Amino acid sequence: MKRTFLAATIAAAMVIGGLQTASGKCISQIERDGSWTYLYDENGKRYKTLSTSSIGDVKGWSCDFLVAESGSWIYIYDSDGRRIKTLSKSSVGDIIAVSGSTFTSKSGSWIYTYNSDGKRINTRAAR
Repeated sequence: MKRTFLAATIAAAMVIGGLQTASGKCISQIERDGSWTYLYDENGKRYKTLSTSSIGDVKGWSCDFLVAESGSWIYIYDSDGRRIKTLSKSSVGDIIAVSGSTFTSKSGSWIYTYNSDGKRINTRAAR
C-alpha cells in the first residue's frame, strides 16, 4: 500500500512539476528480485540494475533519488544509482517517508527532514 501510494505521488509530481535529474532519468518504480534491485523510469522501462547486497534495503524513493538502509548506515543514491551520501543510522533514526526532494526520519522524540543531498534542513518535536 505504501509503495503504491508513493508511486502515485511520484507520478503526480512528474506531471505537475516535470521533475527529472540531469541524466533525464526519473525513478518511478523500484523492484527487488533476490540479489538484484531494479530501477524503472516513468515509461516502465528498467534502466538500472544494482546489487542488493551493496545498496541495502530501499526505504523509499522519489523521482531523483532513493534512500536505502544497510546495517548501521543510511545511503542516499541519485536516480542513476550512484551513492551520493552515507549517514549514520544512529544520527538519522528510522526513515518515515521520501517525497519530492526530501526525506523524513524519526529518532526518539524528534522528527528530522533532510534534503536529497543528505543535509538536515528541519528538526521538530514528534507528537
